[in-house]
Amino acid sequence: MTKKQIKIISIAILSLISLLYGWMARNTPEGKKPEENSSVYIEKIIDGDSVEANIRGKKEQIRFIGIDAPELSQKPWGRRSKKFLEELISASGWQVRIEYDIDKRDKYNRILAYLWSRNNKLLNEEILLNGYAVLYTFPPNVKHIDRLSAAQVIARENKRGIWGKGGLKQLPSDYRKEHPRR
Repeated sequence: MTKKQIKIISIAILSLISLLYGWMARNTPEGKKPEENSSVYIEKIIDGDSVEANIRGKKEQIRFIGIDAPELSQKPWGRRSKKFLEELISASGWQVRIEYDIDKRDKYNRILAYLWSRNNKLLNEEILLNGYAVLYTFPPNVKHIDRLSAAQVIARENKRGIWGKGGLKQLPSDYRKEHPRR
């Protein structure tokens, strides 16, 4: 064999190994990436900014990007926020479209996402717009920051939900600092 033939065969083998590695990475459970804009079925509302969904036959927790709802123990707003989210999801038939940003998971291994209703409403935005959460951003996940910021401004100006009379006394992030998870 000539040097040229050996070089061609080596490149072909390396290319084949690379293709095989890529295929295996995409087709193993830990290598599968959630599909952008796929439809998911919501099985459970955890709180005002988290749900449990069935994604490819696996139960996954999804944390809404860009919002922070009151903790369930932040009475009465934690329960109200959860109830509002339940109504939004229910109106969509428990089926929503999921959209990802840069970081796909948080430190608790929850999927980070924007959820869209059947009538193409951004649920993250709807929660803010109605005053059931506060804006909560973590770069690099800022794809819809302008929409979310505007929604919070509207809710505050119109004294909706937590911004109204008898509203939220403490930001959820501050509340968590005083009441850490165990």
